Amino acid sequence: MYLIVGLGNPEGEYSNTRHNMGFDTINHLSKKLNISVTKEKFKGLYGDGVINNEKIILLKPQTYMNLSGESIVKFRDFYKIPNENIIVIYDDIDIELGTIKIRKKGGPGTHNGMKSVIYELQTEDFPRIRVGIGKPMFKEMMIAYVIQKIQGEELEILDKSTEKAADAVCEIINNGIDKAMNIYN
Repeated sequence: MYLIVGLGNPEGEYSNTRHNMGFDTINHLSKKLNISVTKEKFKGLYGDGVINNEKIILLKPQTYMNLSGESIVKFRDFYKIPNENIIVIYDDIDIELGTIKIRKKGGPGTHNGMKSVIYELQTEDFPRIRVGIGKPMFKEMMIAYVIQKIQGEELEILDKSTEKAADAVCEIINNGIDKAMNIYN
């Protein structure tokens, strides 16, 4: 069983923002796999289905970004999912716009959502897919940059990135993380 988690802030007000790349990836997976992500449990919206005979849960924590780990740890513990089968997808300012990066494990960097996930899971040993959103011109603009509505060409680029991230999730489950890293990194 795999838990596939997209980090973001509750949609509506925060849809089409750079900080919701995880949610956007889950939305692509939901359409691609015909899995409705509408059930509520453990402070999250989720849906379940199957990829290549492997049961999966798609999860969008509804706790706001900085507390994302609270929902994830409850799903992990309830379903007894090993950490290596938890795939977390999130935005990353240190990666160029339009690029995705897959890692087997690692620290949170400056991402507060990932800080929460690592704190709650008590480990850095779980796969993640980072969707590059680029950086603002000035560090002081960071908060506005990540929650600002995106439009036009940038929206198209990020939509393709999240679609690529959704494909990478399927590749990880079908053929393993090493093969996915060779294809997408």
